[in-house]
Amino acid sequence: MTIETALPVTVSARAARRIAEILNAEPAPTMLRLAVTGGGCSGFQYNFALDDQRMDDDLVVERDGATVLIDPVSLAFLKGAEIDFSNDLIGAAFKVNNPNAQSSCGCGTSFSV
Repeated sequence: MTIETALPVTVSARAARRIAEILNAEPAPTMLRLAVTGGGCSGFQYNFALDDQRMDDDLVVERDGATVLIDPVSLAFLKGAEIDFSNDLIGAAFKVNNPNAQSSCGCGTSFSV
């Protein structure tokens, strides 16, 4: 019997496909790093960046060829969040569905807790 533990941050199937496409165009071992930093119009903002260095204390989320890294400080703001990808008429972008965000700005890249 195996016990499955839920990851504190998940990646949707759409986001995993897009992340894998991006990473496949980069030299290995490139991963996507999601970080929360101070700034933006609501107090905190999400930063997505390509990174080839995995730190020992990073949370590593893997799905369908996509690898996402999250540092412990950022993880405190992201517990329970889902990384998604939206491709609609107004543009394509990664979205963070974050249950910890009490409010967010119109652009969706900054939030407050």
